[in-house]
Amino acid sequence: MKIGIIAQRFAKPLDEALAIAASTGVDGVQLYAVSPRENLLESSPAERRELVRRCADLGLEIFSVCGEVGGFGFREPDANPRNIDKIRRSMDLALALGCNIVTSHIGVIQPAPSPKRAAQQDSLRKIGDYAAACGALLAIETGPERGAVLREFLDELAQPGIAVNLDPGNMAMITGEDPCVTAEILAPYIRHTHLKDGCHYRDCEPEQVYAAFASGGIKQLFAEHGTAFMEKPIGSGSVDWPRYLATLHRLRLDRFPAVIEREVSPRSIPEARSAVSLLTSFLAGKEVRQEKANTLLSFDDKRK
Repeated sequence: MKIGIIAQRFAKPLDEALAIAASTGVDGVQLYAVSPRENLLESSPAERRELVRRCADLGLEIFSVCGEVGGFGFREPDANPRNIDKIRRSMDLALALGCNIVTSHIGVIQPAPSPKRAAQQDSLRKIGDYAAACGALLAIETGPERGAVLREFLDELAQPGIAVNLDPGNMAMITGEDPCVTAEILAPYIRHTHLKDGCHYRDCEPEQVYAAFASGGIKQLFAEHGTAFMEKPIGSGSVDWPRYLATLHRLRLDRFPAVIEREVSPRSIPEARSAVSLLTSFLAGKEVRQEKANTLLSFDDKRK
């Protein structure tokens, strides 16, 4: 399995972030199409060639582009033309950078029949047609709903340009579904995975959670109703990594890029190093207990 990391999560200028990523020992990176520091969608062909060269010099493969549309995804017809355009441009960017996968949330899948579900499917058919024509994929990030709901939606959609980005942390935190079960259900569609950890404390309504994320009000939601979940450094949450990685291997999903995704924090760099150390140990079949995870994090924190 090749392990990558989202470079801009280090909250540094991109050139510096790439150097940090390389120092952690990862094989590659995922890049945001648009981040607080740079808008790669507006980059020139020469700038894109230089970015490819810089990654190659650092020994980094560019695995994918994150074209996150934010808000409510593709549920709102008025916003969909803009969101479709962003995904298409992100696909053009990915292909220019030497990869073909774009990831994004699409909004909580709506029940059938409903106008918002129809809006989601109409948008994804347009994106899927574009993807198929240019040789790209949109990989939908898991999290808002259980695997069976997304599988039914994708089967109904029947678009070869639409795939899945499996995020075990989102499944563990929000739906409470075992990500190994999610992997089994969605295996035919999975073409990219995120590596994230977290804990689920109480049941929550995905609609409420993602509406709060869209409006920036997740802290207020937790203040009013109690903390439902929390993202954790890899190895510190509820994801059973040895079992999960073994499941990916058994299903042959470990041939696809696996990218560490961790919220920006003052400990982003040591947490990344610890995550790579842990994942490498797990992939090698070594027993690594939680105490070891904490020791690695403390040790790497001194090297920050």
